[in-house]
Amino acid sequence: MSWDIDYLAIAPEIILVVTMLGVLALDLVLPRALKYWTATLGVIGLTFTAVPLIMMAVGDTAARTLFDGSYVVDDFALVLKGLFVLAGYIVLLMSVSYVESDRYYQGEYYFLLLTSILGSMVMASARDLIVLFVGLEVTTGPLFMLVGWRKGDLKSNEASLKYFILGVLSTAILLWGMSMLYGITGAVDFGTIADQVAAISSGSIPGAEPLLSLAVIFIVVGFGFKVSAVPFHTWAPDTYQGAPTPITAYLSVSSKAAGFVGLFVIAYVALPTAVNIWGPALWVLAALSMTVGNLSALRQDNVVRLLAYSSIAQAGFMLVPFAAAAVTGGTAQLQTGLEATVVYLLIYAVMNLGAFTVVMQAARRTGSGEIDGWAGLGRIDPRLGVLTTVFFFSLAGIPPLAGWFAKFLMFQSAITSGGAGGTWLAVIAAVNAVIAFYYYARIAKTVWFDAPPDGFVEATDGPVGSLGLAIAISAVATVLIGFYPPIVTFFAEATRTLIAVAGG
Repeated sequence: MSWDIDYLAIAPEIILVVTMLGVLALDLVLPRALKYWTATLGVIGLTFTAVPLIMMAVGDTAARTLFDGSYVVDDFALVLKGLFVLAGYIVLLMSVSYVESDRYYQGEYYFLLLTSILGSMVMASARDLIVLFVGLEVTTGPLFMLVGWRKGDLKSNEASLKYFILGVLSTAILLWGMSMLYGITGAVDFGTIADQVAAISSGSIPGAEPLLSLAVIFIVVGFGFKVSAVPFHTWAPDTYQGAPTPITAYLSVSSKAAGFVGLFVIAYVALPTAVNIWGPALWVLAALSMTVGNLSALRQDNVVRLLAYSSIAQAGFMLVPFAAAAVTGGTAQLQTGLEATVVYLLIYAVMNLGAFTVVMQAARRTGSGEIDGWAGLGRIDPRLGVLTTVFFFSLAGIPPLAGWFAKFLMFQSAITSGGAGGTWLAVIAAVNAVIAFYYYARIAKTVWFDAPPDGFVEATDGPVGSLGLAIAISAVATVLIGFYPPIVTFFAEATRTLIAVAGG
């Protein structure tokens, strides 16, 4: 193994590790009254983490390869790392307000959250099974504790237990699939695995095809849990409702995005010639996730629980371009599908994080997390009512908000994939988009048209501090992308490097 290290390539991870250690050290020495500095250091450290990412993005576009190809920093990795940093930044801002309001322990919270962000960034550059699995475990391990952070809340304890049990089960299935893939191919690096899988698919290695199919299915199932795709979604509603709201937002965006990254690199780099196995499997997951998620969301009265089922349905929408391209199998279609899914991920991140920020503020303003408890919120707090409408209508795909472009690319990719599988998936997505609009519009209707409680006083101030900044970042991005979509298409086009590797 070559130990010539490109330190700029791993500078974001180094800065994040230093920040984590600094947060832990500060928590040990600072008195309780000054522990808010741990959050400040976390925000500053995450800001500096973005600096080398920007330097690499505007500098030499050549991929940076480390550790004999096990770790690659190319345009694909830079885009996804940028997504993890931005989402982590917004979640940290949300967390400052949440943690201080209830006087939870601070240092450990931010240390664990930063650790999970580090794992996600490692996954984006992973190009062998070991690095990918370690990155995934670093991403999900801290979340087992963060989900149950409200130690005196029975719902939080229940959420943590369910997430832990099903998370460990999914990890075991994923590791089983990876170990079978290693046993069949004799390699852990994706390049060698791809060559061996191509030989198996061509019939050069007799008797290995059934084992390959089983290994691929286990890997898809394992990542299906991570992205909360149906039928591997049962942990999500209770976990989302019981976890602290910022952690729920993180689960719905960064943790889900990490699962998609794992799917991308495994499918496109390690298993491109096994598309006839994982393509139909993803098609089924996409159709089931959209349908079950949306139909279940119709019955929800709690806003966070509704967003949990919405997140399941959105995972299905994100899988549509990926799956439609896979069942067609052409390189051009796979490239278009990847770009459309990445665009959807980027847009979903800002609008869903925005939705959770207004959930936090609305729950404080009304004292309720139920939809009916938000009656007349638009008259009680007009600015918060407008923000609520912006984010939920964006999730529904209403122009000119950012969500419309995500939906547009999804349908375009599926319809132009060139196969009946893509067309049928587009039809299923269209029906589900109508269903989703109903429950998103129900929230807007409650906020603006239902009568507020007697004796309400109109708010004269809006969200302030870190929560206000998180809302502002999400709102500006949601509106700006809606009016000028090339902001995200520019980044999505950079992900073509992953296809180039797969085709190489």
